Order: sequence, then structure tokens, then C-alpha cells
Amino acid sequence: MKDRVLGTDLYCITDEGLSKGRDNIEVVNELLRADIKIIQYRAKNKSMKGKYEECRKIRKLTAERGVTFIVNDHIDLALAVEADGVHIGQGDLPIEVVRRLIGDKMIIGLSTHSPEEIENGVRAGADYLGIGPVFSTSTKEDASPPLGLDYLRDVADKIKIPFVVIGGITEANIGSVRESGAECICLISEIVGAEDIGEKIRGLRKCLEKK
Repeated sequence: MKDRVLGTDLYCITDEGLSKGRDNIEVVNELLRADIKIIQYRAKNKSMKGKYEECRKIRKLTAERGVTFIVNDHIDLALAVEADGVHIGQGDLPIEVVRRLIGDKMIIGLSTHSPEEIENGVRAGADYLGIGPVFSTSTKEDASPPLGLDYLRDVADKIKIPFVVIGGITEANIGSVRESGAECICLISEIVGAEDIGEKIRGLRKCLEKK
């Protein structure tokens, strides 16, 4: 699984609060039908048992399709459902500790918001990095200030490991994000909040094909 880490165009993250009444399993099924190849599970205001039950179902669905399944933050949950990896933030356990816990076969993704955090993440052994937010975003209450496209271009020129860009990206600006060097792009509200998720993904891919 680690040999392909982010070998795809769109990186999708669940968020029931933005999903127009659809639960995470419904959304994941729509993402899979749209040929999404990497899905991260992120859920708030649920018990750990509830998260575990959802992740068990998502792990089965993604495994059947050969889709990479990442769990946000919860290392124990990722291990419990045999996810392909875990995505952590700057305030979580250090990468070195996470690696000892999950072993060498699982993927570790790390969110970064500055060149120093990128450098530290690469040095510590992250398999991929999250870069963002590129634009202003309301998806995360504690989001950092937007980094902008100039920052993204600089990162794309220098970074030596796979990365996914995130934050305020929409169908209207995804072309400029791709032009700035991003190969793998994450949109949360734009996708899970769409009336028709499959149609939205097809529209996004058409935008990417033009660039």
C-alpha cells in the first residue's frame, strides 16, 4: 500500500456536518462509485465505539475496491480496523512514536503549515504531508491563516515526498491549485456538501484535465 501513497488526483475526507444529512457510509459509497482512490475518515461528536463501527464498515468497502483508507488522529482506531494509515496533526504524538506503534507497513500523513514543519516532517519520516490551508477555510475552527499559491509553488519545487494540498479549494479555483504544482488535492465541503457527489467529482476532474 505504501508504494502508492498519494498516486491519485483527489483526496477525500468525511464530514457528516457538511454532508446534507447523509451519513459517512452513504458518502463513502458515493465516493467509491466516483472512483475516488483515497479516503480519510474524520468524525466529530461521535463515541469511539460509533467511530469504530463506521470505520469497520468503511475498511471493508475500501478494501473491496483497493482504495487507500486513512484514519484521522486516532492511532488506536486505525490499528483496530487495520486501516492503511493514520493522519496526524502538529499537536498529536510525534511521528517517531506513531511509527513505533503502527509499524512500517502503515502510512503516516502529517499536516503542516510552514516550511519548518515540512522540514521536520520529512526528517521524522512522514510518508506524505498535508499542505495548507491554501485559501481561507471554515471547515476547521482552528485553521491556520491561508498560505497562498506562491507558498504552494515554492513547496512544489522543493518538497521531496508526496503531499496533498487542502483548505478553501473549490471547483472555481482548483485549476490554479493544479497550475501551482499540486498533484493531489483535497476538497471537503465542496465534495461532501454537493447535492450530487458523483457529478461534483466529474466536474472537478474536468477542471483538472484542462490544466
